[in-house]
Formats: sequence, C-alpha cells, structure tokens
Amino acid sequence: MQPFEYSRAKATDDAVKALAAGKTKLVAGGTNLLDLMKEHVETPSRLLDINDLPMSTIESTATGVRIGALARMSDTAAHDLIRTKFPAISEALLLSASPQLRNMASMGGNIMQRTRCAYFRDITFPACNKRNPGSGCSAVAGENRMHAILGTSDACIATHASDFAVALAALDGIVQVRGPKGARDIAAVDFHLLPGNTPNREHSLAADEVITALLIPSAAHAERSHYLKVRDRASYEFAVTSAAAGIAMDGSTIRSARLALGGVGTKPWRSKEAEAVLIGKTPSDALFREAAEVALRGARPQKHNGFKVELAKRTIVRAFQTVSGERS
Repeated sequence: MQPFEYSRAKATDDAVKALAAGKTKLVAGGTNLLDLMKEHVETPSRLLDINDLPMSTIESTATGVRIGALARMSDTAAHDLIRTKFPAISEALLLSASPQLRNMASMGGNIMQRTRCAYFRDITFPACNKRNPGSGCSAVAGENRMHAILGTSDACIATHASDFAVALAALDGIVQVRGPKGARDIAAVDFHLLPGNTPNREHSLAADEVITALLIPSAAHAERSHYLKVRDRASYEFAVTSAAAGIAMDGSTIRSARLALGGVGTKPWRSKEAEAVLIGKTPSDALFREAAEVALRGARPQKHNGFKVELAKRTIVRAFQTVSGERS
C-alpha cells in the first residue's frame, strides 16, 4: 500500500474542499477502498475520514424516506421503515457481503463501490480501460463468466457490483450530493454511467462532490417489492443475476410496476420497457415471461456468460411471481 496522509473531516465543506484539492479519497467504512489501496488500484495521497459528519440518520419524510450517506448497511436493512415500506431495499442489503462488512459499510460508499472484475483489480494485467484508459479490455477475450451482458461496449464489459444500487434504481431513488456550488439531486438511474468509450468515468458525481443522503419515494410498488439474488453460493457472493421487482395492483390489474437487474449490467439496469409491458395486465407467468424477454432484448453475451440471458429471464419471472402472489 502506498503511504498516505490521514485526517478527519469536521464538516461537509471540509470534505468538499479536500476533494477539490485532488489526490484525496473519502473513507467511511473503507470496505472497498482499502482493498483497492492494498492492491495498488487506488493510490490516494490523502484519506479523509468522514465518519464524524452528521449523515447517519434514517428518517421518514413527507414523500418517503431519507437515508443518510453514512448510515450503515446493517442498520438500514434492520430499520422498521425500510423493512415494511421498502422491502426490496432491506432484502438487497441483507443479501450483500457478510454481517461483518454490513456492520462497517456505509450506504453512500455502497453505491460508489467499484467493479469486482478480476482484470481491473489485478494490476499485473495492464489492459484495463477502467484503470488505464486506452489500454484495452482483458475480459473481452479472457474469462468473462461473471461479466455483463447489458450496457457493454467494446471498451468494457465489467459488471456493477452493488445489490442495493439495483433496488435503489428500481424504486426511483435519488442521490443527494453537495459540492462547491451547493446541493443537487441525481436520479439513481442516472447516477452510474454506461462505459461507452470512457469506462474510467463510472458515475455522474463530480470530483469535488460528496454524497449526503439517499431518498426513496413512498409508493405502492415500493411496499410490494422484492429483491431476488441468484449466486454461486448461499452467502458472501456477488450476483450472477438479480432482480428488484415491485408492483401495485388495482383489483386484479397491475397499476404500476418496477424492475431493475443486477449481475448482468455495467450499471444497475432499470428496464422501463419491461415495466410498460405489465401495466394494465393481469399477473401471469406468461406476462412475466413477456416482460423478461423485453428486458433482455439488448443483451450482448460474451464467450462464457451466454447462460446469463436465460437465467436473468427466469430471475425476473420468479421475482414478479413472488410480489404478485402468482408463484407456481
């Protein structure tokens, strides 16, 4: 690990100023950043500890819930408001990492975590456009079983790792940030960026902005939501495929629906096209399969991950079966 300076922020403006100066990384739980520093992927000259900032509360608002960026994953998952009104959020968090990591990791840090692509995390592979822009993508011709099939480009096929970010995108979440020009809101679906030709640009957060909170609006489809994660083992494993699904009913008809996918996209993959298929229809396996076909229409599988196309479709169907009560 490269030597670095360490200090603690006393106010949010301290963090903003430090980021503006450059070569500074913010640390809260440190569950992703410190790993990357040990692997020499991240090499900041300074770490600014932000745990003293007042950003750890979880509170009801007039329109939904506000989760402070420094709230821990375990506390958020166990919060009564989250469990009852936003179950997909609680489930996504509980299916993430391990209990020890959930006790440390912050909610803001969770959506900022970087890909687990082995070629990105191993600097002995020089070809990685995320680490070394313009160097190429080792995963395209390499071992790519766990890589993305949606939102990929010739420059990068790395999968986004967060479970929570998938549920946040599905439920119309908002990321609140603060920088030198003040506060602004970023829709969760717009927070993470497609790789295109610049996979090193992973999110729309400016270099001198700090995440302060996450907002999730109350809605019937949020209260009737579910996060389903398919993985190679039962715990402490990243998604092969996952789906955050929610529906609201008007009698026997679907009034609104939400769907986002994980484990298959270069970013949390919201499919509004699949949602539109469900509106005004009666829940059925055939309808859910139709929506799944639409959600995966643009898939571009690689040599080793073609199985993800069908697995993702089945994950979508099962998630909607669960929230609709139509599970066969």
